[in-house]
Amino acid sequence: MTDGRIHLNGMKTFAPAHTAPGLWRHPLSQAHRYRELGFWVRQAQMLEQGFFDSLFITDGLGVLDIYRGTAEAALREGLQTPVDDPLLVISAMAAATARLGFVVTVSCTYEQPYALARKLTTLDHLTDGRIGWNVVTSALDSAARNLGLTEQLSHDERYARADEFMEVVYKLWEGSWEEDAVVADRAAGVYADPAKVHPIGHEGAWFQVPGMFLCEPSAQRTPVICQAGASPAGRAFAARHAEEVFVSGQRPDIVRAIVDDIRGQAADCGRDPRSLKFVTSMTVVSAPTAAEAHAKLDDYRSFASVEGNLARLSGTVLVDIGQLDLDQPLEYVETAGIQGIMRNFTIADPARRWTPREIGDFMKVSGYGPLAVGSPAQVAGELERWAEEADLDGFNIPDVLPPATFADFTELVVPELQRRGRVWPDYEGATLREYLGEPGQPRVADNHPAARYRAPKGFSQLPAEDPGRRSTR
Repeated sequence: MTDGRIHLNGMKTFAPAHTAPGLWRHPLSQAHRYRELGFWVRQAQMLEQGFFDSLFITDGLGVLDIYRGTAEAALREGLQTPVDDPLLVISAMAAATARLGFVVTVSCTYEQPYALARKLTTLDHLTDGRIGWNVVTSALDSAARNLGLTEQLSHDERYARADEFMEVVYKLWEGSWEEDAVVADRAAGVYADPAKVHPIGHEGAWFQVPGMFLCEPSAQRTPVICQAGASPAGRAFAARHAEEVFVSGQRPDIVRAIVDDIRGQAADCGRDPRSLKFVTSMTVVSAPTAAEAHAKLDDYRSFASVEGNLARLSGTVLVDIGQLDLDQPLEYVETAGIQGIMRNFTIADPARRWTPREIGDFMKVSGYGPLAVGSPAQVAGELERWAEEADLDGFNIPDVLPPATFADFTELVVPELQRRGRVWPDYEGATLREYLGEPGQPRVADNHPAARYRAPKGFSQLPAEDPGRRSTR
């Protein structure tokens, strides 16, 4: 850990089911209210009361139709389908909160950088600098077919495109408008000084963006860049670009190996490896006593759907688990899916060979990550253990049973973490980047790749040997 403070993100998706398929059926679950604005507003207010850094909203553009070759299991479970657009709910939550940050997942595989840069800057304006972007590349063929491609781009090709995508948005956010371009001079009749707003003149392998950015700079200019890929290409991408990295694994030592690797690569890129914040998903089931917490977990597990979890796993690693022997160990294969999850259940732990049935049982409540269950003191101790052993800076807390999960955590666990000095007593700074770094520093660090495009430095192209400029097209 960098400073001893545990950073917290609430983790949700804009659908009935996410990390714990089947629990939407629980009588206390209000997951079906995902379509209601008031439901999201109340959840955001609850997280702010618990001094969370942010609400992290995951997303996916494709139907999970790999399992047994159909989307039937996903539809029965409300698993990623139906799913609404998370960008559209953020401004309402921001209006109802004052400090909570918002990290939103948007795939750069199907977006255009010029348009997405405007959307994220708009949200950064409307939230006074509380926006982060979880940069992902999309793997599902169902998304590719519906978004104009006959087939999905290859895994490494998606990351090559993503590197150039980042170059374009950095130029737009950091370089197109000089810091004092907006003068708002009523007497002279000049809102923006034309001499201080520049076209970026980008011509690359994937994108041609000649013009100037549409938006004046926001509080952060570049939103906080988050990333979750654990494949070799994903780790390299995180080392170059990410300020907050989402990692996963069943044990702290598995996660620590990923953290150490990405920190080392970040240093090789000229970045401060400690400027990257590492966060893992940790499902928490807590109650005033350990016995009550374990009874609650047993109750939750009775509603879990093993088939729903296997459908989720199939859609994640792009292997039809329904066609495999559920009692034979899963073998590692290279796919266009999320390779980090495949590695975690096959080769990351030489001492453990997981069968699909065991994976489905493991995922019942906690999804792909670990589970902390017990009294507030026990949960806080487990979070501290993971933070120290895996060199983590914080945790994504999945909302497995809304609104009970976030309510239990904020009412029971947060006070214990505050007592231990692990969660701040109040927000420090005004922007999401300041929460992760230093109050008074809302802009990207000087050693972040976005900084090289700061106006008025101009728009020199990346070196030809930079991996971000390579394409396999």
